[in-house]
Formats: sequence, structure tokens, C-alpha cells
Amino acid sequence: MGLHGKNVLLVRPNIRLILRYRDTANFSQTGASMGIGEAIATALAAKGANLVLLSRSEDRLSRVAKSLSSTNSGVKVIYRAADIGNFDVVDKAIGSAIEEIGDIDILINNAGLALGAPARFPDLKIEDIITMSNTNINGTMFVTHSVLNRSMMKKKPGKGTILNVTSVTAHEVPPFPGEAVYHASKAFQEGFTNSLRNELVETDIKVLAIRPGVVATHFHTQRVGFDQDQYDSFVDGYEPLVSDDVAQAAVYMLEQPEKVSIKALDVVPTGISSIALVTTPTD
Repeated sequence: MGLHGKNVLLVRPNIRLILRYRDTANFSQTGASMGIGEAIATALAAKGANLVLLSRSEDRLSRVAKSLSSTNSGVKVIYRAADIGNFDVVDKAIGSAIEEIGDIDILINNAGLALGAPARFPDLKIEDIITMSNTNINGTMFVTHSVLNRSMMKKKPGKGTILNVTSVTAHEVPPFPGEAVYHASKAFQEGFTNSLRNELVETDIKVLAIRPGVVATHFHTQRVGFDQDQYDSFVDGYEPLVSDDVAQAAVYMLEQPEKVSIKALDVVPTGISSIALVTTPTD
């Protein structure tokens, strides 16, 4: 499936972004203002997508939107600032975006917030637990519910693509502390993805998951409280991915013909093909 002219919704600047392709299709993605989300937005815009960016940070959304508009002639980029953990707010924002740009062809849920590492679960602040759960779990469901009802299900029997950015930690428990809530929320996203795919089997809506490994982004510096020593220790012994590695894999999944669904794809650093085992190259 070509991406030119599609409408994409991408959620959250570090994770999601809303995009719309010229002429034929619209994409929605969360996390568009930095990291993986911004990289996916950039890659899709280069393919001719019109974009709708959805995140809480209006300043970052504005910056990304201006950058993408200036470097991709003919691509329309709009944004909506909204807390994806509040359904009424996010539903209104998505409705407004659809009125301006048209139906959403592709939704990219890129919600993946991790806070408090390396603190163990009993030592986490309850506020951080609530924030992570609202973003990673509620946000994913709220955005998906809104896009399905406001756009994709209106085209009988239903048409579109939903790509959820989960994590390899959804299936492998990380061998270090500070992952209980994040790991559980990513496992939820995997379960939600699989269940939703089954429930939509009689439609023409693809439901896919991409599972990044460790990526050198703001996400991992934030999760260790911007402690450089802890971050250096976290990536010691292997070369992490960069955001564009994940973005190109996402584009590959989305460009498949209508008859092909890559239901899930793991994208990991070669030196850490298993979370529990890190390989250090030898001379």
C-alpha cells in the first residue's frame, strides 16, 4: 500500500503523531514531537503524507509541524494539543482534526512513557504510576476508540490501519529494576492489539504492532531522571538503535499491499537480541 496521499494520526510527541497523506489517505500517530514519533512523522511526510500531530506539548508540536511543512512541499501538517489520558479532551481534538483534514486512514499509537527508573515498584511515586498508566493504557484505548468511531468504522465494513508501537519488553521481562509498570503497560498494549484485531476481523482494518528495543532517545534519558551515568550504564556493551531505525521499519509495515499484514515486528539492536543477554563485540 502506497503512503502517498494517506492521512495519518500520530499520538504523543515522544511517541505519537497524526499524519495525513495527500489525496488519498490520512494517518494518525501519537508521540510526534520528539524521538520515535518525530522520526516516524518525518519518514511519512517524505512519502507524501498529510499529518495531524497529537500530544500534550503544543510548543513541541508547533516546532515539528513547522519543520515538516517547510521541508515537504505540498504536505499539509496540522496539530492538536491534548492530554490523551482524558477521553473527552482527546475525542474533541480528534474530531476537530478530522473536520479540518478529513478521515484518518492510519492511526499510529506511539504512547510509551516510563518514569522513575531504576526505582523498584514499591519505591515509585504513586503519581508516576498513575501518569504512566493513563498515558500508556488509557491513552492508547481512548485515541483508538475515537478514531474508530469518528472515522475508520464509518467506511463500511470499516477501513484503515492501526499501528501500535509497543516494546520488546511486552514479552520479555527486563532483567533490571524500574520496569514493573512500563512492562505491564506494554503487555497490555500487546493484548489490546491482538484482541482488537480479532474483534475487527470482519472489517478491512489492519491492526499491527511494532516492538522497538533500546533506542537512543529522550525517552531513556527521562526514565533515569536525566542521570548521565545511569544512562551510560544502561547502554554499556552494545550500540542502541536510533529513532530512524524504528521509523523505517514502521514505513515498511505500512507500505505493504492491502492483502499483506505484518501483524508484529521486533526491531532491536543486534548486540541485545535478547533483553537478558547483552553481547559485547570482541577483537
